Amino acid sequence: MTDESVASFKAQYAAIDARLEAGLSAGDRAAVKAEIVGLFKALEAQVAELSQLKDDVKQLVDKWKAQQAAEGVQAPQFQGERPVVHSDHIGASTFIEKGWSRLSLGDYDGAEKALLRAIELSPGDPQSEALLGWAQMLQEKYDDALLNFQKVLMREPANALARINVGYICLKKEIFGEAIEHLSKAIRLDNDRKATLYAHFYLGLVYLEREMYEDAQTFFQKTLALGPNLIEAYYELGRAYWFNDERDEARATWQKGYATNKFNPWGKKCAETLALVDGGGELSRP
Repeated sequence: MTDESVASFKAQYAAIDARLEAGLSAGDRAAVKAEIVGLFKALEAQVAELSQLKDDVKQLVDKWKAQQAAEGVQAPQFQGERPVVHSDHIGASTFIEKGWSRLSLGDYDGAEKALLRAIELSPGDPQSEALLGWAQMLQEKYDDALLNFQKVLMREPANALARINVGYICLKKEIFGEAIEHLSKAIRLDNDRKATLYAHFYLGLVYLEREMYEDAQTFFQKTLALGPNLIEAYYELGRAYWFNDERDEARATWQKGYATNKFNPWGKKCAETLALVDGGGELSRP
């Protein structure tokens, strides 16, 4: 809706309101009622168009995230449920919802600003801290994110999503011992399907980084048993085989990853890697 459209609707509203305030004659009432109904229907149509456009923009966000995947970004994708917030007199709930919306759209900087304001208004809120941790982690502000997720875990030790995010951050910071500790605990908790899936996947990456290829293979295989559509696990499992001199297994894994989803960026990466090695190219080691 353009500024001109909004101004037009406001002008129509003001004109009708002024006539009502002045008082209507019996002959004018039917006409004014028709104008009110017409204004309402016009606004309703505009809202429906904007709602559709909003859904279309979300599809653009999904395409942007897919592009990230094509570039090898393996950070956890934010898919948190809309927070349950209650009205408050200090307004923190407004900023929590705004932060969640910005995170869902991939506007991590905007999410961070909103959530910092929410915490300023309501210090110590675990929901705000968890969302803030996501916003900072996805901007690669790992130290700040780690601090917020640790605050969450102090209050909620069984929060498996917060725990795998800590594990992921430790992986990126090459603090492998702590990464293994947190990811293994998330698996033992087994209270969130997504967390359990990614805990296995990130443990595979930890062991791949440490050149412990058989252990990496075990965790990637378990990842695919839990989530066959996590195509990046096929790509990484293939690398674990390749670097362990199991070249036929690596090729078969990449072929399967591509066949599972030819349109997924990681499926395409499996095909590209297969073409590279079949052409005599070499993979760079972790």
